[in-house]
Amino acid sequence: MKTHRPALLLPLAFLAAFYVYPLAAILQTSFSGDTRGLAELCADAYYARVLAFTVFQAALSTLLTLVVALPAAYIFARYDFRGARVLRALTTLPFLMPTIVVATAFSALFGPRGSVNLALMQFLQLDQPPIQILNTLWVILLAHTFYNFTIVLRIVGGFWANLDPQVENAARVLGANRARTFLHVTLPLIAPAIVAAALLVFIFDFTSFGVVLILGGPRLATLEVEIYRQTVNLFNLPIAAALSLAQLVCTFALMYVYTRLQARLAQPLRLRPQAIVKRKPQRAREKIFVWGYLTAMLVFLMTPLVSVIAASFEDGSGYYAELFINRRGSIMFVPPMEAVRNSLFFAAITIVLAVGLGLLAAYALVSQSRAARILDPVFMLPLGTSAVTLGFGFILALGNLRASIWLVPIAHALIAFPFVVRSLLPMLRSIQPQLRQAAQILGASPARVWREIDLPIVARAVIVGAVFAFTVSMGEFGATALVARPELPTIPLAIYRFLGQPGLVNFGQALALSTILMVVSAAAIVAMERLRVGESEF
Repeated sequence: MKTHRPALLLPLAFLAAFYVYPLAAILQTSFSGDTRGLAELCADAYYARVLAFTVFQAALSTLLTLVVALPAAYIFARYDFRGARVLRALTTLPFLMPTIVVATAFSALFGPRGSVNLALMQFLQLDQPPIQILNTLWVILLAHTFYNFTIVLRIVGGFWANLDPQVENAARVLGANRARTFLHVTLPLIAPAIVAAALLVFIFDFTSFGVVLILGGPRLATLEVEIYRQTVNLFNLPIAAALSLAQLVCTFALMYVYTRLQARLAQPLRLRPQAIVKRKPQRAREKIFVWGYLTAMLVFLMTPLVSVIAASFEDGSGYYAELFINRRGSIMFVPPMEAVRNSLFFAAITIVLAVGLGLLAAYALVSQSRAARILDPVFMLPLGTSAVTLGFGFILALGNLRASIWLVPIAHALIAFPFVVRSLLPMLRSIQPQLRQAAQILGASPARVWREIDLPIVARAVIVGAVFAFTVSMGEFGATALVARPELPTIPLAIYRFLGQPGLVNFGQALALSTILMVVSAAAIVAMERLRVGESEF
């Protein structure tokens, strides 16, 4: 079924108005007659240090993620063990959690009153918390590794699991030991997958916002945090525009290299079914390695999330009761539970926008025409742009709509749009054209063909796309922090406000809201996994 041209214009118009136009406003502000931003950016050594730290922390986080996750990729690729699917699904939870929840989790774990410090103080009978890594590089590295672990596991592990083990066996027969076989045979074969995973992790770390803002403190500013600070705290728009331009150039360059690497990964080398490649751990040393590592992995990935839930009930249900109270002098303009209502309201609008526009865009991409090949990367452009940069572009380009409640769901829909498109494409491409043709021959109108042929087939994919959009909207923090009205906070904004205030009750309310957001996100993840048919095309 062909998409009508006016309908195709809707997603293009949406991108033009809320993606291209805001980015053009950033470029215009950067290169306008007043070039103070670019001049100061080039002259001030502070901004060079911000850029250097952004690259440094992203590179170090990527390296640490590879070191920690590559053994997991090997275990899941080469060993068959009970509970593998459940464990693999659990490794995905941290990545799908909102970044504000990840930051809160590490605050609850390693903060002055975090579970680790409280346990050590009680065990060692200390008066002061022995571990003080908040507002340091170390906690940022830990949080980034925790968040991006599953990227390396899935990209490298999935590729490794399909490699023919006979290549390695041939090297062993020819006299190569285990280390030499890995270095000279296995590593060159999986290197493209490792580089692709590393580059994707680097992109996420390079554009990290919530984790660095909350855990790093004012001394450790990345480009994302500095754009936010210059916009919200200092209202220095020329500098913020120059920083956004620098970040856009970097992220687009990284995304270009990543897509080229993905194309290279699409050319397999002697792949075999995973069922043939995998085997059960036999020797005692193998069992110790496999189960010892998997235990450590679970502790690392689950402890921060469990600590949030446990700490939120430290005062019984008191922290949750506080969410319904608007105390005088509170940082919130409304009772904190209003943030939950606001998030659900914005998420509902996001679903309508993202799914509706995503369906039109997906239908346009189903054909193999030249226009579809051009539109494919165009519709994916928001993936290569940070949410903070998008939010700043909204401020520059849509300042007259600053008081509108629609900016938040529009920003959320723009971020969710590529995910929805990629969720829908596999099912749309699976529809046999003969089914539509037969219905048309029998006299069915185009609307009836879509209702009775397409819709039953793509219904589950539509629901998955809707859940994707819901999850993205509920947890989005970067763009929301710039465009949301103060009296209409979302859950992530409310958590950030509470974390920025002293007092145990404020911290407890942040924990309670984080737990609510975590439970909602986890339920959405479970729903997506149960409804998903095949793999989305990321």
